[in-house]
Amino acid sequence: MPHGETRMHGHHEIDVISVMVKGRISHEGSLQHGQSLIKNDVQIQRAGGEGFSHNEINPDDDWNRMLQLWVLPETAGQAADYKVYKPATGKLTRIYGGENNDHDFPAKTKMDVALLNTGQQININEPFLAYITRGKGLANSQPVKEGDLIRGKAIKFKALSNVQIIFVHTK
Repeated sequence: MPHGETRMHGHHEIDVISVMVKGRISHEGSLQHGQSLIKNDVQIQRAGGEGFSHNEINPDDDWNRMLQLWVLPETAGQAADYKVYKPATGKLTRIYGGENNDHDFPAKTKMDVALLNTGQQININEPFLAYITRGKGLANSQPVKEGDLIRGKAIKFKALSNVQIIFVHTK
């Protein structure tokens, strides 16, 4: 909503993944107060045992669109944390999880975001759940579009327009 806001509210023991689809958000709160998110940015906030409070504000006259995914942490009592990712175009960008401890938010749950221009393609060869947040394409030669949820064991995706997709790996 133009100039809308969520009002200050708190979270505890949850990881909040925010994917900007359209527009921008100004973030206020106990983690990274004053941070702005723009189209395609991904924000991860880990509440951990100490928790955090925040407010998300649309500073503009236009509608924006943000998708949030909430994940329960595998280990309770972790320290609160915050990071903004700027996914690269033409490939998968890991935004959350993986069992490798060198990642910012290690977890068994893995999430990637893909930003693809028309004609670009990606392949995934493991079980997944995908949500197309923007654009259209071919998933294993079948037409798909914004708002479609896709589940499978492998995917060859070709963008027919500029696309943003969120992948949750289910293996």
